[in-house]
Amino acid sequence: MNQRLANLRAKLAEQGLDGLIVTRPENQFYLSGFSGGEYLDATLLISAEHAMISTDSRYYEDVKQRAKDDFKLFEAGYDKNKALGEFATTAHPKVMGYETQYLMVATLRDWTRAARKAGFKLKPTPGLVEELRAVKEPDELAAIRRAVELTDKAFAHFCAVVKPSMTEKEGAWIIEKYMREHGADKVAFDLIVASGPNSALPHASPSDRRFQRGEPILVDIGCRINAYHSDLTRTLCLGQPDEQFTKVYKAVLKAQQAAERKIKAGVKGKRADAFARNVIAKAGFGDQFGHGLGHGVGLAVHEGPRASKLSKDTYQPNMTLTIEPGIYLPGWGGVRIEDLVVIRENDVEILSQATKEPLVKI
Repeated sequence: MNQRLANLRAKLAEQGLDGLIVTRPENQFYLSGFSGGEYLDATLLISAEHAMISTDSRYYEDVKQRAKDDFKLFEAGYDKNKALGEFATTAHPKVMGYETQYLMVATLRDWTRAARKAGFKLKPTPGLVEELRAVKEPDELAAIRRAVELTDKAFAHFCAVVKPSMTEKEGAWIIEKYMREHGADKVAFDLIVASGPNSALPHASPSDRRFQRGEPILVDIGCRINAYHSDLTRTLCLGQPDEQFTKVYKAVLKAQQAAERKIKAGVKGKRADAFARNVIAKAGFGDQFGHGLGHGVGLAVHEGPRASKLSKDTYQPNMTLTIEPGIYLPGWGGVRIEDLVVIRENDVEILSQATKEPLVKI
């Protein structure tokens, strides 16, 4: 029995829905074992008694090989929308939910027309599958651990070979190459290696800028193994740092340690964010920490729960969370330190074991 599908059906019943149209690739994979990819090449149609995967000829055999037995393949050909009408004649829904964040306006228009013709209504229902995905199962945590372990090793390799005159792009490639050669399916995202003033950009892209002694080098990396991701950030300095680096680094590390000591099940995301933010504010850098403290990691690199000023999430055991405070000073640079943790009843388990010693001897 597909327990994930059963859990979703229970949620549908709670909300008075007769079915759900699933378009987010990660949600499709979570429920069925198959995903058409980021271009919305597949659609899942789920009701209390029926489950269908609609896709085109590129994926027919893929569905047959990978999808769970609960799901029936619908060969949509070039008409991606006809599956909805076919599903309605079988499941007879009155109200079908759909995922608001992963749907094109044109598709919604076509679905609305099809629903009207078939005699049922569409209702926006964000976050149903994401809520299920937020609490990780043992096999999911095992895959995440493997990705974290490889990411730690890739960072250690980078620290062993990094040197002045190396460019940010070269540094990013060294890390990516190591990951791919040691078991990663792919990198989790466009790797960030940013030095000097570039490290003040939280999501900087690697450039041809060369590393220099005494400046911050921010490294934000992750990989994917068996569909699950990792996320790690460390900030380095080649040789002797300046006084600013030491002051900023100590403030960020202290903020992260405070959050990691206090976060546990039952804590709300807004409060978790404040654990670190208050430390940074007391150090005099409150205005230089602009992003949230963290996010969940799993089938997506960024998923629930969240830790931010606006988060209303309440943490549960076996949720994952990044804890990544940062300080960014335009014109000088930035420092961010990020661990991936698993939330437990009374504390967190810190998965990331990469060194936090920022000074690299050269």
